[in-house]
Amino acid sequence: MLEDIRESSQGLTAKIILGLIILTFAVAGLGSYTNSVDTSVATVNGEKISQQEFDRAYQAQRNRMAQQFGEMFDTLSNDANYMANFRKGVLDNLINQELIDQSAQDLSIRVSDARIKETIRVMPEFQVDGVFDNNRYLAVINQAGFYQSSSFRDYLRVEMTRSQLSQALVATEFNLPYQEKLQQNLQNQTRDIRYATLSAKQFEADVEVSEEEIKTYYQTNQVRFENKEKVKVNFIRLSVDDIAKNIEVSDSDVEAYYQENLASFTEAEQRRVSHILLGFTEGDDDSEAAAKVQAETVLTRLGAGEDFAELAKELSSDTFSGENGGDLDYIERGVMGDAFDEAAFALTAVGDTTELVKTSFGYHVIKLTDLKPEEVQSLADVKDELFIKISSDEAQGQFYTLTQEMARISFEFPDSLEDAASEVNATVETSAWLSSTGNAAPFDNAKVIEAAFSDLVLQDNMNSDVIEVSDSVSLVLRLNEYQEANVKPIAEVEEQIKAILVSQKATEKAQTTVNDLLAKFKAGEDITEQLIENYSSFTNKENMTRYGTDIDQSITREAFVLPHPVDGSISASSVALSNGDLALVELKAVHVPKVIIDNPQLSQQQTSQLAQSAYANYVDALKLDAKITVNTVTEQTNF
Repeated sequence: MLEDIRESSQGLTAKIILGLIILTFAVAGLGSYTNSVDTSVATVNGEKISQQEFDRAYQAQRNRMAQQFGEMFDTLSNDANYMANFRKGVLDNLINQELIDQSAQDLSIRVSDARIKETIRVMPEFQVDGVFDNNRYLAVINQAGFYQSSSFRDYLRVEMTRSQLSQALVATEFNLPYQEKLQQNLQNQTRDIRYATLSAKQFEADVEVSEEEIKTYYQTNQVRFENKEKVKVNFIRLSVDDIAKNIEVSDSDVEAYYQENLASFTEAEQRRVSHILLGFTEGDDDSEAAAKVQAETVLTRLGAGEDFAELAKELSSDTFSGENGGDLDYIERGVMGDAFDEAAFALTAVGDTTELVKTSFGYHVIKLTDLKPEEVQSLADVKDELFIKISSDEAQGQFYTLTQEMARISFEFPDSLEDAASEVNATVETSAWLSSTGNAAPFDNAKVIEAAFSDLVLQDNMNSDVIEVSDSVSLVLRLNEYQEANVKPIAEVEEQIKAILVSQKATEKAQTTVNDLLAKFKAGEDITEQLIENYSSFTNKENMTRYGTDIDQSITREAFVLPHPVDGSISASSVALSNGDLALVELKAVHVPKVIIDNPQLSQQQTSQLAQSAYANYVDALKLDAKITVNTVTEQTNF
């Protein structure tokens, strides 16, 4: 085939066409072909939001929703109107972020390099055994798509700048006492109601559904009857546990580790002391002299056999410890000052007391009340756990090294997993059929599913990037088999559709009946007989709270939005219940609490709500002064 193309390209016609193409590029310039199409989804004050930025944000939000709501989100994603609003919400967030970034720039809000560096060093994601690990840092940010550390620092700078501005806005909000009182009145308010429920199922017996209606519903709601797209993948798995099984740890390794980390197995000596302090004003010779005389008197009285604790209660200037007999609990060096430590740690037996000890606070007399000597765990006691610890540490180090090697080989040889598997001593495995949700571990991880359904795997048929499932497991995937989404045949879903249509029509009949009853009830007619005909009657509920759980929440919510009843009128409405039934609700009375109980949590909640409102208002104000252009947002096809 290549020979045919090469021979054909030597003909006169081909040369003429090639010449015209070259001439066109020479006249118009290459840029007119590469830069003429604007793919941005929006422009904010001249700054463009690219389609790629939108795609990333859209996919991230979609993954979060799928992980949080599971199959429920699958159902919602089949609703075109819902997904249109979903995409609009993602774009609105991107526009808001751009406005905040521009505002931060105008306000000269900056984050220093030193602060970014310190933030990175203390982030737990980049630590091993509580200490920052550079290899771990590089592996994690590479997995997140930041192939240069500078790219991650730039990302972090933007996020921290946004956070500074938002915190400055929300931290200044507060609520006033009258607002709290109003809120408490509303929250603690109770209401007397009566309600009657009508079951929609009682109307199903008289409902008829035609074949034509079933066909029409099937045609207009095919997305509800889709078999979701599925994928089967080959994968390499690296696991710290698997690596640890092949690591041999000798007795000498354990003993060496024990000796090198002896401090970790040593419980330092603990001393509990009490003191009597006779304080003086520093720099005041008379005050110091008087304190010294009092302190010497304390020593004399102790020598005469008086109780140390009683003297502390009577004379100590440190009244807090004095109430407890001078007790300072267990102390460590460096807490009380050099002179105090030297004297306290010189005591050797419980019950011993010091001579006078002078510090900047005054004169102390110190007593040793308890002594726990240093304790060292023996090698025999910790040997078993050290075998596990050493093998785990070694496995963790090998894990990060092998993960990076697996990433390199699978990238250099993207059309097979065999090379990477051989390099890291792993086996190529094959998954079961995977869908967007409901998979077994490790395919219940959102990052794994995102990679399995990515363009790189599905369309380009290449190895995925390394996926870090957890601190101890990483994967690389490639496509084994793909099954497109398809619509179930009508014969398979006919009964399901019929049940849906019967339920809908029954609900419509129930709604018509309830509307008729409500109109008559508000007109003052007695509807008791008609309720009985529909297998219902009024139920009274007094002092119902806003957050009660003993009746359907739909009835509760409706009862608390109905207007207060007044003489000569009926406050009533109908409401659909969570089980598909309908209810007629009448509000009889409203009770406002007479006593308001202080509720600090409510105050915090109100302040939080006000802070959120302030932030939203600030963004809205930025929008009013901004020039924003929104272009057509295209939807992604692979999830």
